[in-house]
Amino acid sequence: MLLNQLIEQAFGADTRITARTEMEKGASSRRYFRLTLEGDGTALPPNVVQMVLPDDAMKSDEATAQDAYHELPFVNLQRHLNAAGLPVPQIYLDATDHGHLLLEDLGGCTLNFTLQNKSATEIESWYNAAIDLLSTMHDVMWPIPKACFASRRSFDYSLLRWELDHYVEWGLEKKYSTTLDPQTRENLDDIFDDFAREIDTLPKGFVHRDYQSRNLMVTEDTAAPSSLSIIDFQDALKGPRTYDLVALLNDSYVDLPFDTQQRLVKRYAQNRHLAVTDIQNEFDLITVQRKLKDGGRFVFIDQVKGDPSFLPFVSKSFSRVKAALARIDGHKPLKGILAKLDEKSFG
Repeated sequence: MLLNQLIEQAFGADTRITARTEMEKGASSRRYFRLTLEGDGTALPPNVVQMVLPDDAMKSDEATAQDAYHELPFVNLQRHLNAAGLPVPQIYLDATDHGHLLLEDLGGCTLNFTLQNKSATEIESWYNAAIDLLSTMHDVMWPIPKACFASRRSFDYSLLRWELDHYVEWGLEKKYSTTLDPQTRENLDDIFDDFAREIDTLPKGFVHRDYQSRNLMVTEDTAAPSSLSIIDFQDALKGPRTYDLVALLNDSYVDLPFDTQQRLVKRYAQNRHLAVTDIQNEFDLITVQRKLKDGGRFVFIDQVKGDPSFLPFVSKSFSRVKAALARIDGHKPLKGILAKLDEKSFG
């Protein structure tokens, strides 16, 4: 079906596209275009976003054990998040069968962009808003509704372990065109097995999976939860309850001072009536796992998808790992082997 036909189906026969501009797509395999519309409809938005789906649209961009889906995960998650009162883009037309969605245009201002040239006080105000929205999302989406695809997918041992292998393959071996010696690899595998099992025992909750400054859209110029909208939620699942908190506060794209980070961790814990010490401990453990994966993922995006724009964040990701390791009690084998690999992965 032609794009003009989809527009007419969504907004009426008198609607025309007057401009089509490709938008930044980040690391996604999907493509996005901003369409400027013209017509006589009283409810016609000035712009809409066209999401162009890849051939394997039903598959996650990252590994997730999953059943065959009867609808696009983005559509399913949007419906449940929207029903829970969360700010997500409206779907004007689901034309998955034709490889397209027409979405509400939330503008081009991400939280990451908004934070540029802001004072420390202003930055923390915006993060307070993001923390409050995150707290609300975790409260209203737990337990996860049975019909929501996130209830069928788990950030369990196998996925946690896959992400750690992703770090080894791309953040070490492919990045440096080398192979770990068999004994080091065996030791690392044993340590990562135990580490993934430990994280898998942590308390569970709804996980967006990539709740960070580039996936929060700013729709009003006021630092408040109501000024933020959530995107890129199609890979949501059940997993460690503080995973999204790590994604936000140890975002590779924003450097938050440690004292600011601690206040935000405390705010999240208090919002959800959880023990601050428990949340901080979980936060540090998951930071090690998440940021190892991130470092490897950024190399993968460069070497496999041909996008080198994430490479400057590899060293930042690994610096987050080092900082978290320094705060974690015990875990001598993990600390020891990562120190052994320090020159390659953290240098």
